[in-house]
Amino acid sequence: MTSTVSPLAYWSSVFVAAVGCVVLCVVARRQPGRWRVVVARAIGLALAADAVAYTIGLVVQGTWSPKTSLPLALCNVGVLVAAVACWWRTPLLVELTYFLGLAGTLQAVITPDLDVGFPHLVFFEYLVGHLGIVLAAVFLVAGMGLRPRAGSVVRVFAITAAYTALVGLVDGVTGANYMFLRRPPGEWTVLRLLGPWPWYIVSAAGVGLVLLVLLDLPFWRGRHDTRVARRGAGGVGRGLGTTRGARR
Repeated sequence: MTSTVSPLAYWSSVFVAAVGCVVLCVVARRQPGRWRVVVARAIGLALAADAVAYTIGLVVQGTWSPKTSLPLALCNVGVLVAAVACWWRTPLLVELTYFLGLAGTLQAVITPDLDVGFPHLVFFEYLVGHLGIVLAAVFLVAGMGLRPRAGSVVRVFAITAAYTALVGLVDGVTGANYMFLRRPPGEWTVLRLLGPWPWYIVSAAGVGLVLLVLLDLPFWRGRHDTRVARRGAGGVGRGLGTTRGARR
């Protein structure tokens, strides 16, 4: 079963990060300003530095391999996407960070798989990468108010499906097993609950879609109210135009 070598250090870090995230988001909503952009970019820089440090570490140790070290797993590519989203805050990248961060990376935070403990470099890389994605997702959406747009669930699911197909192609060419598309993981993961290979891939897609819809639920009412307000404003505008025309 997944575990971490230094549970006290790990869960203490998770707790501090969670409290810090809540405080940061509350302050960001109550006192908006340029400082929020600075914080978002700082998170992005931390994530980018984590990705670079992880790759350099593998190269220095002589363990880098195209079969295991490419940034193709969702959490690995999520670090890069979240870093760019924090820097430029592009709507699509923010949506990808929010949905994939909370539907996918959060699971890796809750069920960590670490074979090294505090104060090993990989321990910190795991914390910064995974907690950083979750922090970026929550801060961009809850703190900065960059909410998912209408149709975001379909967009994110389609992009994820296309990306998964691309990773499957890479797996087939290189003999790798990124995203566990060719065979199940050797250690216990939540995939074990979704059936045998290859059916857990289909099951995971279904569970993922449900999670995306649930994560989008809090924004349905706001988007509906916005549409109603726009229609009302349009109706008032047309009414005034008709009145002016009648007076002429």
